[in-house]
Amino acid sequence: MVYRFKTTAVAPPNFMRMIDIKDSQTLYTLHKHLQSDLNYAPDQMIVFRTLDKKGNEKDEYGLFDTGSGSIDKLTLAELKRRNELRLLYVFDLRNDRFLTLDCVEEVDEEPRRAYPFTSEEKGNPPHQFDLRIPSDSEDDDEDDDDEVEEFYDEEE
Repeated sequence: MVYRFKTTAVAPPNFMRMIDIKDSQTLYTLHKHLQSDLNYAPDQMIVFRTLDKKGNEKDEYGLFDTGSGSIDKLTLAELKRRNELRLLYVFDLRNDRFLTLDCVEEVDEEPRRAYPFTSEEKGNPPHQFDLRIPSDSEDDDEDDDDEVEEFYDEEE
């Protein structure tokens, strides 16, 4: 069996990928495919978070087992058994930036096809790293200094 995932991002809004992956393959295999397809650096930590039907986070799976399991052991068939085929692929843990992967259909495996593969694509992927430079309004170090000074002024 093959699962077809629709992959989208909040920004850019026109980004979309359809990814086909066999049920016997792991989240690690999916991660490696995403990394290659989106041209992301391989030295960054990632996690997959699963969502329930209401969009609430259920479990988190990483490169290391943090309690729910690790992505190199968890197959898509096991996720289906757990009813966890709606995923967030968190590629920027510091800024909590992610892709949403929704299993949209099950299709038959094509003979001589290498899986996973991108069956459809649209738009440019989000940058792996947040390239914004903080503006003066985002820099609140001065506010912290004022709070410290106020604290000491109150003690005197």
